[in-house]
Amino acid sequence: MWNVLIVEDQSIVRQGLKLMLEQDNQIKVVAEAENGEEAIKKMESHVIDVVLMDIRMPVMNGLEATRKIKKRWPLVKILILTTFNDDEYAIQALKDGANAFLLKTSDKDVLLNAVHSCLHGGLPIHEEVMAKVMPRLLHRVEKKLDIPLSSRELDITRLIGEGKTNKEIADELFLSVGTVKNHITQVLHKLELRDRTQLAIFAVKNDIT
Repeated sequence: MWNVLIVEDQSIVRQGLKLMLEQDNQIKVVAEAENGEEAIKKMESHVIDVVLMDIRMPVMNGLEATRKIKKRWPLVKILILTTFNDDEYAIQALKDGANAFLLKTSDKDVLLNAVHSCLHGGLPIHEEVMAKVMPRLLHRVEKKLDIPLSSRELDITRLIGEGKTNKEIADELFLSVGTVKNHITQVLHKLELRDRTQLAIFAVKNDIT
């Protein structure tokens, strides 16, 4: 069972999200918060696997809350769920450690699939947002970097940049999940990156295809 915290300032939206999420028998909403400050207090008193985080909220917004939660609970997955299709929000959220970025126009199946995906190591991003984010990131690349990775490590980095889970990468490259995990650990060490989200951003920024 995965424990979820919903962080959203509108009560009616929180209730709607709770109803959708709990149609999945692997998910239980164990706490709710109206803003980022309250979310941190809920994190201190509950065991949370996934946070559904709005961005624009009073007291403390979702981006600041994401930074603080990731610093204290780095293993917790944070799924940004917002009405704002803004590439700056998306880029900043990913830099701050978010594991997914969806719009509130997403239907129930998309939301549930995104929760499952980020819990299994994926990086689901709403297609409309990705269409804005990808060109922005690619245009920031001024030159190809001398990347110290083997061809296998480059393949894995590329697939992480595409949002694939470890299982999906293993199936595509005919490797075991354990081998994929070992490669990712080596890549993170070589590139001096903190986690999978940073590696996904690195892959996109450096046009690893």
